[in-house]
Amino acid sequence: MHTAIGTALGWLAEVTPEPTPTTAPAFNPDTVTPGTIGFIVTLGVMVLAVLLIIDMTRRVRRVNMRAQVAEKLDAEEAARAAADRGPGAKGLDAKK
Repeated sequence: MHTAIGTALGWLAEVTPEPTPTTAPAFNPDTVTPGTIGFIVTLGVMVLAVLLIIDMTRRVRRVNMRAQVAEKLDAEEAARAAADRGPGAKGLDAKK
């Protein structure tokens, strides 16, 4: 058993490479952060999204109001048509 552990440790010691010096420059926070330009672009996207939400809300409200007005006009028109036919008239068959 000791020979198996010794062999495994020897094998791991041989496989582990020695670190080589890199030619990478020192850490520069400007290369890993978005910076001012990224902030401005993100802010612009956010402002455009808010403006689109406001515009869509206005359009949906406008469509809903037009539908309500159309319903009221249709109801008034139906009431006026029913009043014109007379009190005992029911539908189109009453005119015959």
